[in-house]
Amino acid sequence: MGNSIQPLADNITLIATPELWLEGEAIQQLQTTATLPNIKLVAGMPDLHPGRGYPVGAAFFTTQYLYPALIGGDIGCGMSLWQTTVKIHAMNQAKLIKRLGNIDQPLSEAECISLWPDIRPLAEHMYASGTIGGGNHFAELQMLETIYAPETARQIGLNRQHLQLMVHSGSRGLGGVILDKHIRQYGHQGLVADSAAGSTYLMQHNQALDYAQQNRELIGRRILANLRAQGQKLVDISHNFIEPVTINGESGWLHRKGAAAATKGLVIIPGSRGDFSYLVQPLDTVSALYSLAHGAGRKWQRSACKGRLAGYYTAEQLTRTVHGSRVICCDRELLYEEAPQAYKSIDSVIAALVQADLIRLIARFKPVITYKVQTEKK
Repeated sequence: MGNSIQPLADNITLIATPELWLEGEAIQQLQTTATLPNIKLVAGMPDLHPGRGYPVGAAFFTTQYLYPALIGGDIGCGMSLWQTTVKIHAMNQAKLIKRLGNIDQPLSEAECISLWPDIRPLAEHMYASGTIGGGNHFAELQMLETIYAPETARQIGLNRQHLQLMVHSGSRGLGGVILDKHIRQYGHQGLVADSAAGSTYLMQHNQALDYAQQNRELIGRRILANLRAQGQKLVDISHNFIEPVTINGESGWLHRKGAAAATKGLVIIPGSRGDFSYLVQPLDTVSALYSLAHGAGRKWQRSACKGRLAGYYTAEQLTRTVHGSRVICCDRELLYEEAPQAYKSIDSVIAALVQADLIRLIARFKPVITYKVQTEKK
C-alpha cells in the first residue's frame, strides 16, 4: 500500500500526498461531518474541497441513517465516456463546433425517442432532457493522447484514430426538487433508512439517479447526431448518490459526495477544461470506501475566480486553452468560475491515487472542444 493513505482519526481516512494542496476548510468539513450521528467511516479523496456545509470529494458510511443533505441537490451527477467515429485526421475544429451547434434547449419527447428508440422517459421530468446544465457540467470532445494499458484499451474499443466524447451532467433540477422538499420537512437531519420517510427518499433518489443516467445517454446521442457520427458508450459512473453496501462485515449505506464509484468497472476522472482526463481501473479500494476521486477538485471558490483572473485574462482568452482546445461558453461569469486555474492539477490527484495503490492507469485524453453553454445570458 502506498504512503498516500493518511488516517486523520479512527474513522477518517484521507487519500493525499505531501505535494497535494488541500484547503484547511475542506479537511475541517470532513472531520465535522464525521461526527454526525451514525456515521461510521469516512474517506476523503485527493480532490477534496469545501462545499456548502459538507465537503465535496468524499465517501461516508452509515449503518442506519440516510443523509439527503450530504448528497445534495445534484443526485446522480456523473460522467460517461463514448468512443466516436469522428476521425482525427479529417478533424476541423471550426467545422466541428459549427456541427455541434446549440444543445441548450431541452429535447421534446418525440426527439428523445427519435435519438433513443428504447428510452423509457420519466415523463414528468422531461423539461430538461438532453441538456447539460450549468456549474461545472460540460460535454467534451477529446483525443486519446496516451495509452498505458494497450490490451485493456483494445478490449473496450478505444481508438486513437477517432475522437472520444465525455459527458458530465446530473439530474437537471430533479435532485434539487427532492432535496428542497426534504430540507423543508426535516432540515439537515438524517432519516432512519427503514422508516417511511427514509423509504420515500430512497425511491425519489433512485428516480433522480435513473434520470441523470438517462440524460447523459441523451446528451451523448444528441451530440453524435449533430456531428453525423456514431458512438459506443464505454463508461457511465455516478458520483453523487447513496447505495447499500457491506463494509467489514457490516451492512449499511454508502454516501458518495463528489466521489466516483469504484465498484462498477472502469472510471473516467476528468481534469479541468484545460487539462488531461484519465481512464483508470480501480484496484483494492476498500480503504477508500470503494470510491475514487471524481475530478481535479476546485482550488478557488467561484466568487473569487473573476477577481483573481480578470486582470490577466479576458473572457475571450479563456475560451482557448494551453492544449489548443476551444471552450464553447457564452456565459462570461462561468468562463472565469470554471477556468482551468480555478482547479487543482489533475496529475497531482491521479498521483495520489496511484501511490495509494487504488488505481491502474488505462489511458489519458486531452481536450479538443469543451461545450458548456451556447445561449448568451440576458
